[in-house]
Amino acid sequence: MKMHGAGNDFVVIDSRKRGGPVVTAGLARALGDRNRGVGFDQLAEIHAVSSADFALDFWNADGSRAGACGNATRCVSDYMMRQLGKNAVTLITARGHLAARRGADGAVSVNMGQPQLDWQSIPLAYQVDPLHLPLPADPVAVGMGNPHCVIFVPDAEAVDVAGLGAGYETDPLYPQRTNVEFASLSSPNRLRMRVWERGTGITLACGSGACATAVAAHLRGLTERQVTLDLDGGTLVIDWREDGVWMTGPVAHVFDGVLSPAFLASVQ
Repeated sequence: MKMHGAGNDFVVIDSRKRGGPVVTAGLARALGDRNRGVGFDQLAEIHAVSSADFALDFWNADGSRAGACGNATRCVSDYMMRQLGKNAVTLITARGHLAARRGADGAVSVNMGQPQLDWQSIPLAYQVDPLHLPLPADPVAVGMGNPHCVIFVPDAEAVDVAGLGAGYETDPLYPQRTNVEFASLSSPNRLRMRVWERGTGITLACGSGACATAVAAHLRGLTERQVTLDLDGGTLVIDWREDGVWMTGPVAHVFDGVLSPAFLASVQ
C-alpha cells in the first residue's frame, strides 16, 4: 500500500500471513527509489503478534532501520482499525506497546510514549545538557524512539534545510545520526516546523519530529504542553500528557499495488 499522513509518505507491506518479515535493506532501498521503485519517506511492515493487534517495523529510504515513525503508525493504525472494525487499536514497535484511536472527525491519534530526555537514552555520544547542545544555534536533543535535534529559529521558512540538515544529521554528537527539525513560534502554542530526516532528507512532515519539537518547545518555555505544528505537508496537533506524547492528524490511503517478479528479481 501507499499511504501518507500530512504528506509524509510511506510504503506499507502487510506480512501478517507470510510467516515472517519479508523486508530487507536491499528491498527497502529499491522500493524507496522514487525513479526506479515506488518512493517513500519510510517503509512500514506489519507483523502479527499475540500481545497486541499488530506490530510494526520501520525502514528508511537508504535501507537503514528506523526506530519510530509517528505518521506511518497513524496511517497503519487507521488501516487496521478498518480491517478489525474498531475505533482503537494497540500495537508494538521498537518503542514498546502503543495505542491509537480514531476521532469523530476521522483524524487518527497515536500515543508515541514518553520522550527520552537523558543523554544516554536519546542517545548522545557523551554527557551534555540535552536542553542546550554544544552545537551551532543551541539545539535541543529529544528522543522519541529515534534521535532528534530541534533548532529554534526566528523564521523556519528562511532556513536552508538541505544545506544545514545533513551536517547536523551526521554530527559526531549523535552516534546513530539524527533527524533535524527547524521550528519558529508563529503564534501562542503554534509552531512552523520543517524537517530533515536521517536516511531520507527533506520530508513534508515527520510525526516523531513534531512530537520532539513540541516537547522541546515546552521545555524551553516557548509553549504549553499542547501545540499545533504547521509542516510543509499539513498540520499536526501534539499533546504531551501524563501517559505520553499524543499526536493527531490526517491520514490517507492512496493505492494498493503488486510488485512485479522482474522488480523483485532485480533487488540486491
